[in-house]
Formats: sequence, structure tokens, C-alpha cells
Amino acid sequence: MNKPADIKHHTVPLWIGGKPVVPAGRMGDVYNPASGQVAKKVPLADAKIVDAAVKAAAAAYPAWRDTPPLRRARVMQKFLQLLQDNQQELARLVSEEHGKTLPDASGSVQRGIEVVEFACGIPHLLKGEFSENVGTAVDTHTLRQPVGVCAGITPFNFPVMVPLWMFPVAIACGNAFVLKPSEKVPSASVRMAELFKEAGLPDGVFNVVHGDKEAVDAILAHPGIAAVSFVGSTPIAKYIYETCARNGKRVQALGGAKNHAVVLPDADLEFAADALTGAAYGSAGERCMAISAVVAVGAAADPLVKLLETRAKAIKIGPGDAPGMDMGPLVTAEHRDKVAGFIEKGISEGAKLVVDGRNPPRKEGFFLGTTLFDRVTPQMEVYKNEIFGPVLIVLRADSLEQAIALVNSNPYANGTAIFTESGGAARRFENEIQVGMVGINVPIPVPVAYFSFGGWKNSLFGDLHVHGVEGVKFYTRTKVVTKRWPHQDTPAPGFHMPTLG
Repeated sequence: MNKPADIKHHTVPLWIGGKPVVPAGRMGDVYNPASGQVAKKVPLADAKIVDAAVKAAAAAYPAWRDTPPLRRARVMQKFLQLLQDNQQELARLVSEEHGKTLPDASGSVQRGIEVVEFACGIPHLLKGEFSENVGTAVDTHTLRQPVGVCAGITPFNFPVMVPLWMFPVAIACGNAFVLKPSEKVPSASVRMAELFKEAGLPDGVFNVVHGDKEAVDAILAHPGIAAVSFVGSTPIAKYIYETCARNGKRVQALGGAKNHAVVLPDADLEFAADALTGAAYGSAGERCMAISAVVAVGAAADPLVKLLETRAKAIKIGPGDAPGMDMGPLVTAEHRDKVAGFIEKGISEGAKLVVDGRNPPRKEGFFLGTTLFDRVTPQMEVYKNEIFGPVLIVLRADSLEQAIALVNSNPYANGTAIFTESGGAARRFENEIQVGMVGINVPIPVPVAYFSFGGWKNSLFGDLHVHGVEGVKFYTRTKVVTKRWPHQDTPAPGFHMPTLG
């Protein structure tokens, strides 16, 4: 039998200039979270490798920029078909490296595919505006033009969906792209690159580099990159935003979350408990749109906590590819231990531990059970931090007004939801809540692809959200053209400020 050190692992390549590349240098481990064992190796790019990817993108950019949008859309349509044909393979790669269940992984791939569907309409989305006779015989129109080489830095929790929020829209707009996915989940990005090439995308338009902070910093500093998109934690999002701004780059940096769900006494509590259980514990809580804090209002609190307890204890936990599982492992041992540390902190701070997830049913792998806390206060660390694990906390409020004030005082403002049968209460909530994405009896209000995704406050650094129309705006620059075709007898402009009347 081979010793662990003797096992030769598959290496996930980079993708540069339309082909796989395995450079010499540092390597990282890719784990199977269900077993806790190293499953693959991945190269960790340095500044030289990032520069090679940017040069490949820059070389491909002019011809792709000049390709008519309709032809670019035809490549997108072929890419869309290939993604649909290979959806289950991509879901399997996600499940293997992240740990989430196959149905959950497949659903996330589908939400990414929908952005490609949106990007297929790029000829219409790139249309500018026109005004005739803004002055005598003077017309003005606008153009939407690509910005150049763009980069995306994406998190471990959605290896297909989040990259697909970025690069299809950017590339459809005529840009070239360098993707730096999480080194914890590298395989799906390379597979998508292969499919994009098969769809007819010219070599160099899309590139994939794996790596850690060294690769990220090389992207942020590279003068050949015009725009950077990021999804991750708030401290890193702020760092990305500030560094890109100093380097003159366009940037959208989506940060962390502490998503609240407000439950009013008039809500269907059975429905709410079912919805909140999936929203809190699905994907082991490793979602930026997970509901991690419930604000139970008045008489809703005691029965709701009881219902949540019953459902949390019934969740089936196991490998993501095993039939019938509701929740898989966390992505790494370090992250599992960090989440477990928050459970200990909640107990020491005096929160009521209703369900204890510190003893999961499986000992191998990076598993935790479901945890439920009641009577949490805003002063506790389990409330103030984004735990990013299968931990749901319940706070109590006396009124809708108090609940809205609690949510609005939180520094995160990614997503929120309210459960009620009162149209008036729902309308007040959606108008007064200071959060970017709002659900009314919808626990995870992730917008469809033709709307844009993004939060407020410390959940977003930058002006524009991802995908949808705002994504098109981010990956293009507006040029305004004012034109006149003078007759020979038209006097030339003088030295005064020109007017158009």
C-alpha cells in the first residue's frame, strides 16, 4: 500500500492562450472535503505567470473587440449549449472540491448558466442612444465600448456560478478576461475554459490562473488590467477596492454579509421554518446570501424556534455525492475549526444553545452538524461576525419597527427577507430597509440574471453590481459623439465657447 506521501495526485492546470499550462513552482493542495484527503494539486501563480496571462489576453483583445456583437453572441450561444450539456459534470466537480450536495451544486450551475443566456442578448444591450438636432444640424449619439483586459477574483463557495456572473458578460461586451478562481476549487474554471474554446472563442480571450495572495496582488498591480471584479469577504473586498483605485482600475468588490430574516407573528410559521432551514443550512451555510440571523417578532419567537429546532435536527449530513443528503462538509479543516470556535464563543457569551453541531455524525472529513442559537443579542460575536457555516442565530424583537432598526444598524447589507401575510408590513419593510436585495416570503432573494446582484454598505465596494444591465455598464465605457456635417458656407467655430443653438 502506498504511503500518503507516495500518492501521485492529478494536477489541475492553468489555462493561458487557449491551452492548459502547468508551470514549475509552488503547488497547493486541493482537498476532498468529505474524506479530508488531498485529491489534487494546483499550481500557484506568481507575478510572471499572471503577466503571461495578461499578455495573452491583451494580444487577443483587439480582434475580439472588433468582432461584431452578433458574432460574439453566436459564440455565447454555443457556449450556453455546451454548459447545458455538461451541467452535471460541472456540478460533480463543484461537489468534489467544495463538498456541497450534487442537487445544490447543480442548482448553482444553473443560476450561472442563466447569466450566459442573458449575455447572448448582447447586441441589444450594447445599443447606445441618439438625439437628432441637439443644435442646428448637430446630432449626438453614444457608444458602449469595451474597457480592455478585465479580471475576476472569485470565492470558493460557488466555483461555477460566481465566475459566470463575470466573464460571460465581460467577454460578450468585447473584453478579454483573466479569471483567478479560488485555489481550493480550481477544476470547474478550467473545464469552462475548455468548453468556451470548443464553442469557438479565440485563444487568449479567456484565461485562468490559480493562486493565492501573490497572484491576487499581481492582478491588482498589473498595468494591463483595466477592470477587476471580486466576490469574497469584506476585509478583502475593501483591500481589493482600495488597491485597484490607487492603480487606476475600475473595480466592483462584493464583500461579506449577515443576512437577516424578519418573521412576524402573522406569518405562516411552518412555511417560514422550512424556508429558513434551507436558507441557513443549505451548502453548509457557505453562501453569501445564506440567512444566518432570524429576527423573531413578538409571539412568533417561541413556536418558530421550536420548529427550527425540529428541522435542524432532522437534516441529513454526509458526502455531497451520497443520495439523500441535505448538507455536506465545510470546505477545509481550518474553516470547520473556525466555525466551531464561534459556537464555543456563542455559548460563553450566554446565547441559548438549542442545537449543538459540534459532534457531527461523520468523523472523517470536514463536517459539522447544524447549530441553532436562541436569545442572541447584537453585542455577541456570533451576531457581529459572518460565520459562514451551518450556524443559525435567533434574535427577538417586540415590533416590526424594532426589527427594521436592528437590521439597518448592521454594517452588512447584502440580503434580507421578511415573512408575513400583511401587504402593508411587507411594503413598509421593502421601503425602509437599508439592504441591497430584499425578499418578501423569499428567503434567499438572489436576483435573476437580467437583474443585477449586489448589496449595500460593507457588502459592496464600488458603484455597480454584477451581471444584468449593471454588469454591462461595468464592462463598457460610454463615449459621446457630437457631429455636424457643415456646408461649405458654414462659418468655422471661433475662439469662444461653442454653442449649439
